[in-house]
Amino acid sequence: MVDLQSRDTRRASTDDEDEEVGDESNTGKDGNHHDDQRHEHDHHAHDVDELGFGVVTVSSSRSLDEDPAGDAIAELVESEGHDLVTRELVADDYDSVQKTVDNLVGRKDVDVVVTTGGTGVTPDDVTVEAVTPLLEKELPGFGELFRTLSYDEIGTKVVGTRTTAGVVDGVIVCCLPGSENAVRLGTDEILLPEVGHLVGLSGRE
Repeated sequence: MVDLQSRDTRRASTDDEDEEVGDESNTGKDGNHHDDQRHEHDHHAHDVDELGFGVVTVSSSRSLDEDPAGDAIAELVESEGHDLVTRELVADDYDSVQKTVDNLVGRKDVDVVVTTGGTGVTPDDVTVEAVTPLLEKELPGFGELFRTLSYDEIGTKVVGTRTTAGVVDGVIVCCLPGSENAVRLGTDEILLPEVGHLVGLSGRE
């Protein structure tokens, strides 16, 4: 669906020659091999420094002019040097949410899709139901960590959030709640520190 090669203009160069490390460069002045350092370098060799983001606000009552959660995601993404490719607003409707996310995943300039809203338990909270069938691989640790960190702020109310994330054709898709505090937590403290690594790994052949 997505031509990963077309994103090379944004992705950091990973020349094969740069990954070749000789015995001397792997040995410190004390004569000991720095295997841990080399392992760390190899582990992040495919990381991507600059990514294209699509942000989707799921709400039947908001507009893009009054969207503090979407504004927060955009601010955080751009402050890290990534591209905010598009922002969209869709109603709390299963088909609309699924179609919008699927279309963004299919864009050659989008590496990450972040949705905000529709992850609760009210009848019109359908974001998770709409997005989950698209996911080829789920990232359960994202939601688990989000709820763990959220517990300090909202306590046992975390049981009411179904924040989730996964991979679709090499694109990372993350579904966050609709509050500004929640998206700042999920974007700044979880997604942004790891997304370059996740995109790099998911795009490997």
